[in-house]
Amino acid sequence: MRHYELMVIVDPEVDERTVEPTLGKYMELVKKNEGTVDKIDVWGRRQLAYEIDKKTEGIYAVVDFHSNPETAKELDRLLRLNETIVRTKITRPEEMKIA
Repeated sequence: MRHYELMVIVDPEVDERTVEPTLGKYMELVKKNEGTVDKIDVWGRRQLAYEIDKKTEGIYAVVDFHSNPETAKELDRLLRLNETIVRTKITRPEEMKIA
C-alpha cells in the first residue's frame, strides 16, 4: 500500500458540516479495496488564489490514506464526477528520510 494525500476544494454553497461525511462515503472505496483512511481534516472555508467557475472561495479538506494506485485513480475519477467538488489533487507525500 502506498501513502497518498488528497486535497479537495468543495463548492462554498455546500453546508460545511456535510463535507466530512460526504468524503467518508468516498473513502469507503479505499476501505473496500483493503486500504486505510488515516485522517480526514476539513480546513473550512478559505479564499481561493484565483477564481474557479466564478467562485472566489471554497471549502478545503485534506485526507491522508493508504491504498493501491488503482484505487487512488478510481477515487479521483469518482470525485471529479461530483458536481459539488470544485478541484481535487492526489499526491504522494515525501517520506522523511533520516540519514
